[in-house]
Amino acid sequence: MSATDPRELLADPAQAGAYFIDARDSQALADAATELGFALARVDFAGCRDKDDALARIAAGLRFPEWFGGNWDALDDSVNDLSWWPAPGYLLLIERTGAWQAAHADDAATLVEILGDAAQDWAKTRVPFWALLPLPEAELAQMAP
Repeated sequence: MSATDPRELLADPAQAGAYFIDARDSQALADAATELGFALARVDFAGCRDKDDALARIAAGLRFPEWFGGNWDALDDSVNDLSWWPAPGYLLLIERTGAWQAAHADDAATLVEILGDAAQDWAKTRVPFWALLPLPEAELAQMAP
C-alpha cells in the first residue's frame, strides 16, 4: 500500500469500487474503516462451494434482511440499499476468494461487476462503498496484465 493514509483513501467515494488488493493490506484498511465509523463486513470464502454459497455468505456479512432473494438481482438491490445498516461508508472485505474465483470465474466476474456498480451508485450520494477482494501477493501478481 502507498504512503497515503488509508482513512483518506477510504473516505473518498470517488475512488471507491470493487478491487483486488494485496492481502497484507487488509487489516490496515479494516482498521481505517473502523476509525471512520464505517460499516465493516468481513466475508470468508474459504471452502465456498458455488454462487448460492457465495451469496449466502455475503448476505450474512452485510446483514441482509430475511427477504433477501439469494440471486444476482437481489444482491444488486441489497448492496444499493443497506438501509438496515446505516453508516457513513461501507467496507466489504471478501477474503480467501482464490479457489472460488478459479472454479467459478463467470460468477466471480458478475460479483465484482455488481459490487463495482454499487460503489458508483453510492458515490452519487457521497457515501463510500468499498468491496475489496484480498489476495496473496503471488495470486495478485498473476492477475497483472
